[in-house]
Order: sequence, then structure tokens, then C-alpha cells
Amino acid sequence: MFYLTLIYSLVVILLSYSFKKKRLFSNYTGDRHQLFSNKKNIPLVGGIFLLVPIILINYQNLTYNILVILVFLIGFFSDQKILISPKKRFLFQVTLIFFSVILLDLEIVSSRLTLFDNLLQNSTFNIIFTSFCLLILINGSNFIDGLNGLLLFYMTFIILILLKVDLLYEFKINQNLIVYLIAFMSIMILLNLSNFLMLGDAGAYVLSFLVGYLIIKCHYSNPYVSPYFFITLIWYPCFENLFSIIRKLKKKFSPFTPDNNHLHQLFLQFSLKKKIIKNKLAANNFSSIVISLCNFLIIFISSLNPYSSTYQIKLIIFSTLLYLLLYLFLKKNLSKKQL
Repeated sequence: MFYLTLIYSLVVILLSYSFKKKRLFSNYTGDRHQLFSNKKNIPLVGGIFLLVPIILINYQNLTYNILVILVFLIGFFSDQKILISPKKRFLFQVTLIFFSVILLDLEIVSSRLTLFDNLLQNSTFNIIFTSFCLLILINGSNFIDGLNGLLLFYMTFIILILLKVDLLYEFKINQNLIVYLIAFMSIMILLNLSNFLMLGDAGAYVLSFLVGYLIIKCHYSNPYVSPYFFITLIWYPCFENLFSIIRKLKKKFSPFTPDNNHLHQLFLQFSLKKKIIKNKLAANNFSSIVISLCNFLIIFISSLNPYSSTYQIKLIIFSTLLYLLLYLFLKKNLSKKQL
């Protein structure tokens, strides 16, 4: 399997170079929310390359494989401007995730709050709530995929921590496949940082769907682990999504409207404005790495005591306050008007 992973990685590198040279599956459309990052044609092929290893993670489960492919197709059609309407795309997401929760038997079993746990015992409520959580993660992950490597770094950290805490052992999954996936994602990070490829909606959707699937299954199989530990693992994309919806509604904009006011975008603009790094690609990578290191520290600290809800809740509050303070600082120091 090691040699297959190596060969596949080499094929991905060669294809990425070829796609970029021939301007195939180009990312740049000239949309306003893209202008802050780059004006280059970079292949949106990360999702295509990730599809194979993500399917192989659980290749014996036909239902899982079909659903992963359908999730990928929603993102792929979005990337290729076939599925243009954000509302229609969201409707497809809601429908598919709802059936995914049912067919894959995904269930959030505990919040360690008696009243809410009583509600979770109702199957209909549980399906709706689990679907909601998965949708928040998927769309939040797509939001943070605005800097090179940011989403890939984050999801790699989560999978590493799940391995570190030994929460994947009950899965009917070869642990080596997880290790090979992490190795492949590391190569994808290098390609992403070098502007040879981008994940696109397809990549963000399938990668976050996989991580959401693993986390919910880990939660179900390890009831002694605090549910807030799993929330800490995914706090950043989920909070980014919820915060984005709130600030857009506050300004009377549609939550489906893309903008340049996400934390990572502000951080990049601040780096360029203050001339911390003048080169746009270097500033992009610098911003991504700084944010990723902060997220890694939070996720790693959460793994030191995954059983205590009090510990995890304090960490979630700290992370949220840190995000808000940094966001306010960046907004205050950026004079350019944004949406």
C-alpha cells in the first residue's frame, strides 16, 4: 500500500503540473471575493485527487462510497460553474446530508445536558440535529478554504489527534490507510502552498464530510469521551460559519453572498497592508501557517484531557474569545471598505 500511495502521489504531482500549464479546471473567475487572494489560473482539482483515498478509507462500505461521490459531485458542479446558485447548492447539500445521516446511521448520542439529551433520544430530532451539525462543518470548512493549505492543515491535525487519542481503533478501517491518507494530504499541502492546485468546493466538501463522519462515529463509539472534545476539534470552521451568518444578517446581506470579511482574509490583507510580507503568495502562505499553528495548539491542548467537559468548554470559550479579539483588531486596523 505504501508503494501505491507513492505512485498515486507522483501521478497527482504530474497531473497538477499539467493541468496548471494547460489551464484546465481553472479556479479564477474574477469574482470580487477572489480578488483579495490572486488573479492566477490555478487548477481546482484537489477534490478529484482526494476522492480516491477518501473512498479507500472505507472501501467496503458501498453506501459510504456512493454518498462520498455524490457530495463530491455537488462541489465539482459548483467549481465548474454548472451549479451556480448558492441556494440550489445548499438545497442539494441539505437533502444529501439528511439521507447520509440516516443511511450511515450517524447519531449524536450525548451532550451531557440532561434536557438536551432527552431531545436527542427522539430519532427525528437527532437526525435533524446531526444533519445540522454536519452541514455547519461542511460549509464552515469551505469558508476557511480561502488561504493555501489552511483547510488541509486543519483537517490533517484533526485526523492526527483522533489517532493520538486512539479513538479510531473501533472502526473497521485499516489504520495504515489513515496514515497513508495523512501522508498524501501532506503532499497536497505542499502542492496547495505552491499554487499548483486548490481544493475547490469539491475538495472542501469531501474532506469535511470524511472528518465529520469520523468524528460522529468516534463520538458514538467512545461515550466516555466528552462530546465537547469533538466540538473543540471542529470549533474553527463551525464558528467561522455561524459568525459569518450573523455578521451578514446584521448588515442585511444574504448569508449565501461571498465576501472578504473572514478572519483569514483579514489576516492576509493586514499582512500585505503592513508590509509584513510583500509577496502575495508568501503572505498567503504565511497567514495560513500562522493561523494553522494557533489551531494546532488549541486542538493539541484539547487532546490532553478529552474526558473533561469543563476543560473542553473553557478551551472553546477561550478559542472563541481569541477569534473575536483578533477579528476586531484586524477590522480596526484595516481602513479598506469591505462587504
